[in-house]
Amino acid sequence: MPSIFYAPDQISIDVEERQTLLNAALSAGIPHTHVCGGHARCSTCRVIVVEGLDNVEPPNEVERALAERLGLPREVRIACQATVRGPVRVRRLVLDDDDVALVGRMRASKVDLTPVGEEIRVAILFSDIRGFTPFTEALLPYDVIHVLNRHFEAMGSAVASAGGFINNYMGDGFMALFGVDGKPDAPMRAVRAALGMLSAMQSKMTPYLRATYGHVFDIGIGIHYGEAVVGPIGSFDRKAITAIGDAVNFASRIESATKDVGARLLVSEAVYREVTGRVTIGKTARVSVKGKTGEHQLFEVTAASEA
Repeated sequence: MPSIFYAPDQISIDVEERQTLLNAALSAGIPHTHVCGGHARCSTCRVIVVEGLDNVEPPNEVERALAERLGLPREVRIACQATVRGPVRVRRLVLDDDDVALVGRMRASKVDLTPVGEEIRVAILFSDIRGFTPFTEALLPYDVIHVLNRHFEAMGSAVASAGGFINNYMGDGFMALFGVDGKPDAPMRAVRAALGMLSAMQSKMTPYLRATYGHVFDIGIGIHYGEAVVGPIGSFDRKAITAIGDAVNFASRIESATKDVGARLLVSEAVYREVTGRVTIGKTARVSVKGKTGEHQLFEVTAASEA
């Protein structure tokens, strides 16, 4: 009798002939997500076959059509359709409501693009994952992209809630802007976004990563407030709003300095002047920043007032 080992549930199941991976999991009490009810009208029951892929029956016509439409790799199978003929080890890929939302949604930017660039004062937030390369060494490519998308979804929600938007992704990091829309108090909104990101890491991402992969990573965040040239950049069919200038470079360097300072969130003196009295400051440091002369005062923000 074929058997299935399910992760991260750590449960082994004996499977009846012609029983699907989904039905086997549900029969064993595993909370396997299947939004459409197991009728191959969604992909929320998807699993990745970690071991024994040759023991999984080839996709039927329904599963093959869905996999082709979604561009799923060979090792990712639709559990409501896939059956096995020998021992396999699989892992559920959609574990909770956040994963369901991520699988089903492609969010469009809500920021209107001005036809030309303009120099405006904006708060610029850079964030980067710490320890992502060693984290991904044992992962399949599909997992790497899935984890990044889940991470960016959680971080993007925190940014959007504070009135900003992510305008540029750079590998496992990103840049977000505040103040492009003309809303006031851009530095404080950027700080609130950063604190929301750190909270999301602690409450959502870290438990998820530990339970699913047995390893975790952290992030560093740097924020600066200054003049930048902002406008749409790109070819005629793929323009995206971005910011360029010394202020952008400085924000990136501040994020890099978090590693040396031993802080997760650092802001420039320009940001600190705008938020003083409304935030709690931890460490302070004077650092030399690549590309800029002299030393610059940076401030670690650990909390913000409710108002």
